[in-house]
Amino acid sequence: MASELLSKILDDVKSAMKAHDSETLGTLRTLHSDIKNEAMKSGATPAQITETITDAMCVDVLARSVKQKQEAIEILKKGGFMDKVPAEEACIALYRKYMPAEMTEDEVKALIAEIKAATGAVGPKDMGKIMKELQPKVKGRFDGKRVSALVQEALK
Repeated sequence: MASELLSKILDDVKSAMKAHDSETLGTLRTLHSDIKNEAMKSGATPAQITETITDAMCVDVLARSVKQKQEAIEILKKGGFMDKVPAEEACIALYRKYMPAEMTEDEVKALIAEIKAATGAVGPKDMGKIMKELQPKVKGRFDGKRVSALVQEALK
């Protein structure tokens, strides 16, 4: 199997089945399905799916899912459906268990400075150069909007 992260998720699916933990099982099955769908979007045939899934692909799906769940929580709160919020928060907590460790703002600033020096970026028009190098390093580990703000700040 190409992805250690996917192996861990599938092992946890088996554990949830044995423990009769239907909430965890449902959440992990949805995650596994989302990861497989992502692999199929990249052109893999059904027989090739497992080999084409990488840890990076899993992290991308996890990050996107966490973001969607956070948006759902905001919508539920605005709509007054507070009873549904704990289930979404539990899902986010489970997904975060599989994500790489969060980066601190100082770590991201240090990376930005390093990339800025390496690319020779000097002004706001060079933001794309920095973001291109930075995104793969921080994806799923730091908020994308905040990364953008920090890069803009560094280029002033």
